[in-house]
Amino acid sequence: MNKRIKIFAIFLHRWLGVTFCLLFAWWFLSGIFMMYGDYPTVRAADRLARAPLLDASRIRVEPEAAYQRLAFDQPPDQVRLNMYDGRPAYRFRVGREEALVFADDGHVQSKFSMESMLRVAAAWTGQAERSARMEFNTEEDQWTVAGQFRALRPLIKYSWPNGQQVYVSTVSGEVVQSTTRPVRILAHLGPIPHWLYYTSLRKHGPLWSRTVIVLSGVATVAALLGMIVGIWMYSPFKRYSIRGESACIPYTGQKRWHMIAGLFFGIVACTWAFSGMLSMDPFPAPPASEEVGARIAVALRGGPVSLAEFAAKPARAVLAQLGPDFAVKELEYTWMAGELVYLASGRNAQTQIVPLEGEALPELDRNLLFGVMRRAVRPFRTSEMRVVTKYEAYYLDRHQRRPLPVIFVKLNDGANSMFYVDPKTARVVQSYDAGSRVNRWVYHGLHSIDLPWLYAHRPVWDIVVLLLMLGGVVLSVTSVILAVRVVGRVGRVWHRATLREPLFRARI
Repeated sequence: MNKRIKIFAIFLHRWLGVTFCLLFAWWFLSGIFMMYGDYPTVRAADRLARAPLLDASRIRVEPEAAYQRLAFDQPPDQVRLNMYDGRPAYRFRVGREEALVFADDGHVQSKFSMESMLRVAAAWTGQAERSARMEFNTEEDQWTVAGQFRALRPLIKYSWPNGQQVYVSTVSGEVVQSTTRPVRILAHLGPIPHWLYYTSLRKHGPLWSRTVIVLSGVATVAALLGMIVGIWMYSPFKRYSIRGESACIPYTGQKRWHMIAGLFFGIVACTWAFSGMLSMDPFPAPPASEEVGARIAVALRGGPVSLAEFAAKPARAVLAQLGPDFAVKELEYTWMAGELVYLASGRNAQTQIVPLEGEALPELDRNLLFGVMRRAVRPFRTSEMRVVTKYEAYYLDRHQRRPLPVIFVKLNDGANSMFYVDPKTARVVQSYDAGSRVNRWVYHGLHSIDLPWLYAHRPVWDIVVLLLMLGGVVLSVTSVILAVRVVGRVGRVWHRATLREPLFRARI
């Protein structure tokens, strides 16, 4: 019985290997490129980095008067003041709707002109307007295939001779996607093949998700079977006669190299395929309660914005108070820890908190934040509260984008919920419950190898991950070679069968 199971496992592994060896090689090779090239995306930080400085001299309309020009019958959820097309403008968000009102004359921008969108795109790239090539983008293409772009269409795509491409939304008037030629090349070598992120498949979200889950699931089975077969075939106590010599591995040539690579890197292939499948959430669990997290977020930044109260310190006074040493690109009218404040953003992601009374602060008082969060989580209690000054196991960023320092809070609720709060913006920047902590290690730990002791000692992480990926490439390439040989043998059997030779003379 064991022999039959062994033969069946070998047959199934070889069949799956023929089918999935190229996919494995594709995944490992693209994983190497993904270490240093991301899929292009425009973040809020990217827009802020390219934004011009606020011109205080042109702010003539107060936010309350500007908001009254709109048809909303409830207070805004978010209010930002920044520059658009060379003019200061308020951006009001109510629910999912957003409106722009210029702060110099109170004009409501309901439709963005082609000329203004071209100027926005040219300013983003630093290229001349006259050299741009324009085309309408009404359907998904490779760089706007994600669902987030549906509400922003139609888009206007601007291309320049140097390879820069910018997509501007006709709904918001903002740049929503930006690529360069090197970024596109790296994306085609890395994330696009790795995620099977091709437009014809990705635009059908459920089909794409099921395809990735099935392929990665079958790849996990193939890798696991390969490990089982390798362990069965290899035994230090069992010797095989290979070309008159005794050996522990019953193969020569490519099969021998494939088996050696599988014994060393099979576990990497198995865990990598399995963790990649987990990224698509194939086993959706009941959603964890977000009540506590929502209460913390509301306590820190909650409440509708009362624009009338900001008249006590208008935006021009805030800019004058901050002075020329802090070049402001955006002002946000908001609540923080129960108090109305301005959040000023400047160069290099710097921020300042400006209360309606008093001096500007680089961050909120940490004891104040501790007290706010203790009250917000009741009836639960905080089991741990501390300040995090460097990245740790549950708060990592290889690109150094996440803010530091942050405040860590752990609760004594059933899920042992954990929160990381940025005292500069009073925002929750990372949170965990019992399920997401497991996912952090099973998915991110196994797939991205984002182990804190490696991340903190680069280029050690790069060397380790490159060795693992290259080992996976060797395993996959030897699989490809063996698969080609199997296909060739099957072809020869078919050819001989057509010549009516006895099939038993052709050995597979």
